[in-house]
Formats: sequence, structure tokens, C-alpha cells
Amino acid sequence: MNVPALILAAGRGERMRPLTDRTPKPLLPVRGRPLIEWQLEALARDGVRRVVINTAWLEEQFPASLGDGARFGLAIRYSTEGRDHGGALETAGGIATALPLLQTDTFWVLAGDAYLPDFHFDPRHVKDFMAGDDLGHLWLVPNPPQHPQGDFGLSGRGRVLARDDPSVITRYTYSTVGLFQSKLVEGVQAGQKAPLKPRLDAAIARDRLGGSLYTGTWADVGTPQRWQALQDGG
Repeated sequence: MNVPALILAAGRGERMRPLTDRTPKPLLPVRGRPLIEWQLEALARDGVRRVVINTAWLEEQFPASLGDGARFGLAIRYSTEGRDHGGALETAGGIATALPLLQTDTFWVLAGDAYLPDFHFDPRHVKDFMAGDDLGHLWLVPNPPQHPQGDFGLSGRGRVLARDDPSVITRYTYSTVGLFQSKLVEGVQAGQKAPLKPRLDAAIARDRLGGSLYTGTWADVGTPQRWQALQDGG
């Protein structure tokens, strides 16, 4: 069993300027191919067949570069936030707006500017997730140098905890990969700007957010220096 994926690629990439002045961050080359292609190939490798990419900044470059996904073994559709809504809608807004294209209540979500070529979009994860009552399941990573304080805690029974929860000993960083139910963004309207963090916090408060630790290759391509480090093999 596998489900569609939504790749979040609408952001301006301000910290990556001037590299992103003419190229969207997910289309910047990383080790010989656009960054987003690493994710598309991983999704196809693991049996995902339908992908939605949300776009805003320089969004016409995405279909020009990636087409309909056939060369990856995928069917790609685009949620064009720039054309349809005047700009990027943040994460929860982007998810809610893309729901009609996803055509399912359960789906993968990942950011178009993260490098994690070894992550497996395993159908068993989907099966386990759908068998429970969680609104989301996040993959967390050890904190990188640029984010030492982390985002969340993780309990021994696989529950995501608020970072200021007194029971949290070790904090981790959200990898930007998750399995979500559409109910996580319930109440957010298509075309509405809305961040994801309040929805995750609400799910934590209801004990409906699961999590796993991912220790494979991962990099947040957030600055020209981190992008260059990847190019250099770091």
C-alpha cells in the first residue's frame, strides 16, 4: 500500500539568494541533478506513483524542468499557488489547497529543499499509520549545527512531544518528511495562508502525532554555504 506525495516547493528561498533569484531552490543542482529530482526518484523507487508539487516562486520553471513526471515513472500535478492565489500559502495552506489534487485523505508530505536520498517511503509505514488514529507521523533527525535547539521531543513509545515538555531529555529536528491525514489541516481553506506548526502542536496536545527517528543522510539546503557543502561531498 502506498499513497500520493506532496512536495512543498513554493517558497522564495530568501536565505539562498542570489542563487534563488533566477532558479527556485528545489531546482538548484545538487551532485549533478536538480535537488527535487533526488526526491522524485526516491518516491518512484519505493512505489509512490502520484506526486503533487506546490509552487509559487518562479513556478513556471517546475513543469518546464520536470514535465508530467513520466520520465521518473510518476504522474506529477502542480498546485500553482502563485498563479491561483498570488503567492505562497505557507505549509498548512499549501496542503489544504493541494487536497483536491491529492484525491486522498492520507499522503506523504516532504519539503522540496531537503536532501535525503536514502529515505524509504515504505508502504509498511503507510499501512501502520492508517491502522491507527494519528493525524500525522513525523520523521525527526538529530539536530544539525544550524539548529541545535531542535523542534520536538520523541517518547519511547513513538509519540512526538512539544520541545518544552518537561519529560523531554533529547530534542530533535523535523526532517520535513511526514505522513499526514487531511484532518490535520481541517478548517484551513483553499487559498488561505496558514502555518503548519499550530496544527502539529494541537495534534501533540491530543496525543495524535506519532514520530520516528531517522539517522540516514539528511541535509537542510537552507544557505548557499550548505548547498556548496553538498556539492563538495559534505
